[in-house]
Amino acid sequence: MASKPTTTSANTLSNSFLSDTMQICVVTRDIYRTMDGMLKLGIGPWAVYTFDKTTVSDMTFRGKPAEYAMKLCLAFNGTMMWEIIQPTLGPSIYTEFLERHGEGIHHTAFHCGDMSWAERCAEFEKRGFKMIQSGTWQGTVPYAYFDTEEATTTTAELFIIPTDKPMPAPEEWYPAPPPEA
Repeated sequence: MASKPTTTSANTLSNSFLSDTMQICVVTRDIYRTMDGMLKLGIGPWAVYTFDKTTVSDMTFRGKPAEYAMKLCLAFNGTMMWEIIQPTLGPSIYTEFLERHGEGIHHTAFHCGDMSWAERCAEFEKRGFKMIQSGTWQGTVPYAYFDTEEATTTTAELFIIPTDKPMPAPEEWYPAPPPEA
């Protein structure tokens, strides 16, 4: 039996490997309706991308090679990245979520300090959380989701955005591009 974690500071447990929460994601059937709702809260503008076999390599779903597609929208509110996903093709964790729960908050993404990509993924697996979907966007941004829903009521995601490259230009800005775009 694993030892019980102890408190090492006001906000850190001895077994902690996660650092900042980087992102909150909402899965929807209609990205424009959801972006409009977020705009009413002051969150936006939104960068809209397509994730599919032309932009994502090494796609997996439930441990097997897969082909899925989605519209993915990103915006910031302060330092928090918000994401909206609308699945458009194939089985995925997003279609499963919509079938089981309907629309709503699907996952949170975490940073893991100085850990390498392999160390981050291994740490989730070591703690009993299986990788359930993954891929590499634009050849440089790996992402992976772990089955933490039963333990935490939501899914956990890891991704790494390289600091030496700008984000790809979005297909669309909604409702309009920011002044610096």
